[in-house]
Amino acid sequence: MKKWNSYIIILLTFIYTSCSNESVETYVSTPSPLEIPQLFEARILNPIIPNNNPQTTEGIALGKKLFFDPILSGNNSQACADCHAPENAFSDSDRFSDGIDGSLGNRNSMPLFNLAWNYDEKFFWDGNTFSLEHQAFVPVSDLTEMASDWQDVEEKLQQHLEYPNLFNLAFGTSKIDSVKVTKALAQFQRTLISSNSKFDKFLLGEAVLTPEEQNGFNVFMDENRGDCFHCHGSESNPLWTDNIFHNNGLDKTFTDLGLGAVTGDPADNGKFKSPSLRNLAFTAPYMHDGRFATLEEVINHYSEGLKNSSTIDPLMKKVNQGGVQLSMQDKADLKSFLLSLSDYEFINNSAFSNP
Repeated sequence: MKKWNSYIIILLTFIYTSCSNESVETYVSTPSPLEIPQLFEARILNPIIPNNNPQTTEGIALGKKLFFDPILSGNNSQACADCHAPENAFSDSDRFSDGIDGSLGNRNSMPLFNLAWNYDEKFFWDGNTFSLEHQAFVPVSDLTEMASDWQDVEEKLQQHLEYPNLFNLAFGTSKIDSVKVTKALAQFQRTLISSNSKFDKFLLGEAVLTPEEQNGFNVFMDENRGDCFHCHGSESNPLWTDNIFHNNGLDKTFTDLGLGAVTGDPADNGKFKSPSLRNLAFTAPYMHDGRFATLEEVINHYSEGLKNSSTIDPLMKKVNQGGVQLSMQDKADLKSFLLSLSDYEFINNSAFSNP
């Protein structure tokens, strides 16, 4: 009898130990809602957070690790952060980014911030992908970017020493698939919130604009001068973009159809998403194809460089005069205002840097 009692004790001890060890691996995700900036809270709608991908501490940490890890690329040489660098407000200082084999794309990498407030959820310059989660699928398998295969990515992550446990903590299972990868990446990217520029502080009563910055803002808002606010927002829209697609008079004919290639509608040819004007101090070169190296070139385009075409946006009201024809002083002041929208704390935030 004593012998059987010993067996029972050993068995119970084994079961208890097994359960205790298993509990280390259980689902323990911690809710981590976005910290909505004061100006955003007061002036625009709430961010979009999918019900099936809530923000969690563990999911965000996993997404950050994946964002900076070259394991997602075909030859383990390139991470998301190589084309979306924190110091460039998560864009690329090169006109076109290098793929893993040195091949170049034909568009400039868009900066990444305030993505949870993209209300129609159309991503990329031409809006070809719906939702931030689906957006993350594209660069991994794109042959000119990371040139990987999702099945290979899943296998590499599954065999990794750390990732199975990190996925378990984030999603309650150590079985890794591409959906969970993109969900984690989306969670991290939604935390990339930029809201602390000099102009933000001015709107909060915490900073004073220079006369040049104030006049530049007036130029921006004046329909008879800059007339910029229709596409790029105002003090009432701290995103500084309408997130809508426009033909802004870059070309008479189009080698890149933009939105038109997505919709198949010729009326959309040459239309691209209006980028945010935040963080222009860090995101050169400018436009969808990075054709302008400086803000002066951008301002000159709208002042006297507009080109007419069949799909020109009606908001380009002075296209027949070549542009809005700004004075040299107004151009300089407009640049001063635009630079006041740059958020230096954002690009130096350790929460967004390589872990």
